[in-house]
Amino acid sequence: MYEMRTLGTDAERDEAAALVEDRQHWLTMRGLPIPARVDIPALFRDPQAKPAGLFEDGLLLACMIPQRAPDLGWGQGPCLFLGCVHTLPDRSDDTVQLITLWASDFAARLDLPLVRAEALARHPLDVDPIAPFLRRLTDIGWDVHGPGTGQHEERVARLELTAEQRSGLGALIGCRVHEPQSAGDSRSIV
Repeated sequence: MYEMRTLGTDAERDEAAALVEDRQHWLTMRGLPIPARVDIPALFRDPQAKPAGLFEDGLLLACMIPQRAPDLGWGQGPCLFLGCVHTLPDRSDDTVQLITLWASDFAARLDLPLVRAEALARHPLDVDPIAPFLRRLTDIGWDVHGPGTGQHEERVARLELTAEQRSGLGALIGCRVHEPQSAGDSRSIV
């Protein structure tokens, strides 16, 4: 069984930072972009960021920083924003599908109509090295809303996914993620 949960300990956050470093190395070796303007591993070590991770039998498959309706400078209306999504190298396809199912359901349970995310892109999207990845995302339900400046002031592909409650998903992916807040405390959503 899979589980998505808020990373609550220093050890879990350090594991997520190490996954990010591994993924960034993997991307670099393939000539794909990595963030240049922000220290992403440091964000995952910060407990205030409330990072979350997708686990399979104790193995961290992916990590991200869920946020409620941040000011992205693009997209209209409230959303669940998945910031800094990183997957375990060589396991991204199935993991991205699981994240998609979870995020769509989680946003619906938070009464948010959309999930948004960003993928680094350095070239026009149809010829960028991430073009095959973007095609896979559209195949599983994401809409690509063109290029632009992202949350960390870098060129990105802007992505949106419609929220959809999935009643049987809990049998596949357990959820213990703190509800992202615009400000203030957070609650755990189970």
